[in-house]
Amino acid sequence: MTQFQALGLSDRVLKSIAASGFDTPTPIQKAAIPAVLEGHDIMGLAQTGTGKTAAFGLPLVEKLLADGQRPFPKSCRALILAPTRELANQITANLRGFVRKTPLKIATIVGGASINVQMRDLGPGKDIVVATPGRLLDLMERRAIVLAQTSFLVLDEADQMLDLGFIHSLRKIAKTLPKERQTLLFSATMPNSIEGLAQTYLTDPVRVEVSPPGKAADKVFQSVHFVGQRAKADLLKKCLAEREDDLSLVFARTKHGAEKLMKHLVASGFSAASIHGNKSQGQRDRAIRDFRSGEIRILVATDVAARGIDIPGVSHVYNFDLPQVAENYVHRIGRTARAGAEGRAIAFCSPEETKMLRDIERLTNVPITVASGDHPGFGQGEKRPARKPHRGQGGNRPPRQEGEAGSGRNNGGPNRKKRFGNPAANSGKPAQRPPRRRNRNRNRAAA
Repeated sequence: MTQFQALGLSDRVLKSIAASGFDTPTPIQKAAIPAVLEGHDIMGLAQTGTGKTAAFGLPLVEKLLADGQRPFPKSCRALILAPTRELANQITANLRGFVRKTPLKIATIVGGASINVQMRDLGPGKDIVVATPGRLLDLMERRAIVLAQTSFLVLDEADQMLDLGFIHSLRKIAKTLPKERQTLLFSATMPNSIEGLAQTYLTDPVRVEVSPPGKAADKVFQSVHFVGQRAKADLLKKCLAEREDDLSLVFARTKHGAEKLMKHLVASGFSAASIHGNKSQGQRDRAIRDFRSGEIRILVATDVAARGIDIPGVSHVYNFDLPQVAENYVHRIGRTARAGAEGRAIAFCSPEETKMLRDIERLTNVPITVASGDHPGFGQGEKRPARKPHRGQGGNRPPRQEGEAGSGRNNGGPNRKKRFGNPAANSGKPAQRPPRRRNRNRNRAAA
C-alpha cells in the first residue's frame, strides 16, 4: 500500500500519480485530500512549493471519476480560478498528468489567447475548467460558458486574487454558481480579507494549515545588500556573473522597470528574458519555456506574472526591487527551494526601501542576514532617529540673538532694506512698514 493509497484514492488515480513521479504526499496533501474526499469545504494555508495543486487536484479528479456524469454543452463540472495566466497554465499542466488515461477533459481559459478558439473549445463542455476571472467573465457575457452544472469551485492563491482587485469578478461569478457545491480555498497567506472571503463562499470549512501565515520556505537562505538604487544594476551583474550556470529569477516592481533591466542585462552579455503584463501570452509562455529548458539563465519578472512559475531548478531569487506588499516577498522567494531543494533569496535594499524591509522582517519574524552595507537598525532594538520638526509644525526654535542674520522680520535685521527699501533699517531706528497699496489707492480716490 502506497502512502497516497492510505489517503483514500482509487487505483485508477494512484496509477496517474505514479506516472507523474509522486511517491510521498506532502503535509498539505495528507491533510487536505481526505477532507475533500469526505465532501468538506476547505480553507487551506500552506507556503508556496508545498504541493497545493495536488492537494485539491487529486481528490477533485477522484470525485469526478466516481460521479461518472458527462458535462453539458458549454458547461463545466469543476471550476478552478487562478489570479494569473502562468498559474492557470501550471495548474492545467499538473492536472493533465492526473487525468491521463481517463475520459476527463480540461480547458484553460486565460487572457492573451484567442477568445474565439476558447469559445469553440468550450462548446462540447468540459469536466474541469481552469480560468482567470477576467477572461471567464468575458466568456460568460458571450454565453460561451454556463456554470449551472458546476459542483466544485476552487480558489487558488486567493490572496493574490484579492490583491489584484478580482473581488468584484468573484462576486459576479459566484452568483451564477449553484448554492449546493463544494468550495476549496487555498492561499499562501491568510490576511483578514481572506478570512472574510472564506466566510462568504465557504460553508463550515475545514481549516488545513501546515505553515504559519507569512512563513517563508524552510530551505531558503535569505540575505540582503544595502545599496543605493543606482548601484543595484552593477551589483546584480556582479552576483549573476559569479553564478553563470544557475537559473536566476529577478523581481522588479514595475513592468517598465522589468523590461528596462532585462535589456540592460542582455546588452551586458547575459542570457535573459522578461515576463510582465505588457507581454503577450505567447511571449510569456516562450520566456518560461526557454527558462525551464535552460536556454536562458535569467528571467526578470513582476509579481503579477511570476505567481505561476514552478521550476524546480531555480536556485536564486533576486529582489532587485523590494515589494510594497510584504506578503509578496514570501511568494517571490517561494519560487526557489521547490520540490525539497535548497535555494537562495537575495534582496537589494535602497535607503528608500528600508520601511519595506522592516515590514518583511515583521511578517516573517526572521531577521534577514546582511550580506553588505549597514543595517538601518530596526528590528534590533535600536530607535530610528527622530525627524526634525518643520517650522510651524511643533518644536521650539531657540530665539534669534541680536544681530543674527535671519528673515529680516525683526527690527534692525540685515534684510530690512532689501525687503522694504527703508533706509531706517540700517540706522538702528524702528522702521515703519509702508501702507498697503489698496490704502494708497483709496487715499487717492478720496482726494
